Amino acid sequence: MSQQSSVALPHGRVDVVASARTDVGQVRRVNEDGFLSQMPVFLVADGMGGHARGDLASRTVCEVFADRIEAGRPTTPEQVLDAIETANASVRRVDPSAMSGTTLSGIALVGTRDGAQHYWMVFNIGDSRVYGWDGSELAQLSVDHSLVQELLDAGRIGETEALTHPQRNVITRAIGAAEQVDSDVWLIPAKGRQTFLVCSDGLTKELADTDIAEVLAGAAASSENADRRPQTPIAELLVQRAVAAGGRDNVTALVVDAIVHGRSGDGDGDCDDETTIDRGDVARELEDTLPRRPRP
Repeated sequence: MSQQSSVALPHGRVDVVASARTDVGQVRRVNEDGFLSQMPVFLVADGMGGHARGDLASRTVCEVFADRIEAGRPTTPEQVLDAIETANASVRRVDPSAMSGTTLSGIALVGTRDGAQHYWMVFNIGDSRVYGWDGSELAQLSVDHSLVQELLDAGRIGETEALTHPQRNVITRAIGAAEQVDSDVWLIPAKGRQTFLVCSDGLTKELADTDIAEVLAGAAASSENADRRPQTPIAELLVQRAVAAGGRDNVTALVVDAIVHGRSGDGDGDCDDETTIDRGDVARELEDTLPRRPRP
């Protein structure tokens, strides 16, 4: 699916083109991935196949976010965090007789309380991922909550070994796994043109970051040289390639291309000004949720 939306800001607007695709893959019988692509929130939830009702858990997260966050306008960091907590409680009620769980990764357009500044709020629990794409380089913005990531951080294994580690499917955080959920969040100033990829690990297990970047770059080139023929959505291209590479898990990709027109925050420059926007009071309130390593 592909959709376009536009949201007014105090000093301009943000236009968004989003494409999303999910596929059961070539091995699994049930697709336990879910996604929500509804301005201002774009998320992917990967139900935990080793637990009960993973498909219902991921669907529950999407329903909670759709219900708790008003569509068509910027939200706030507090509302996103409230939706995460509500989703966690809801997933824990999915099947009282057994644990249900799901990852959760996504972005949301949020504003400060006075509406003067706007950010893309990246949030993550588990090993689904959020990437940023600047037209030439792909950067992982989220940090995996997984055993393999902890071994990498500790220097006990290398990147190559991580790709085939026997415990690479073990995650250390998930929605529904505990009464209290611990999420990572980042605030990125909304300005100029920004492209984000939100995906389940079914994509990243089959495609290296260089493969993903190749698809994104190729899609951009095709768009620039296109005639009036409709183009295949980028998310669909990514999922098709991952399924063709093996599709050993459910595969979901959500690509968000956003352009801010005018100013998204205070200051004298417009959206193309390269000066850094002050993170503001809301960002400082979230300092304890900064990532364990610097964002690329």
